[in-house]
Amino acid sequence: MENCLFCKIIVGEIPSEKVFENEWVYGFKDISPVAPVHILLIPKKHIESINDISEGDGKILEEISYAAKKLSNGKDYRLVSNIGSEAGQSVFHLHFHLISGRPLNWPPG
Repeated sequence: MENCLFCKIIVGEIPSEKVFENEWVYGFKDISPVAPVHILLIPKKHIESINDISEGDGKILEEISYAAKKLSNGKDYRLVSNIGSEAGQSVFHLHFHLISGRPLNWPPG
């Protein structure tokens, strides 16, 4: 998708601090972290949100889960995806926030 911020990050048009990459997933540090570890995990395929997942996209979710586990280094973490603008989604390319490195309260604040 030509105007998608995350698609541009994946292809290198916009710089990012990459921490993970495989065939399906790209992971990079959030530019406005809310915790010592705050990584965005995004599929390389443009999908707007969880609501737009197709039947054949299960491997993408599996690989995002694998990346989160690997990047957590055995520590506790939160994995969050905002779905829709009222839920806080501001970039309409499916992404998960991997947050850890400090105690996390609920609800987040």
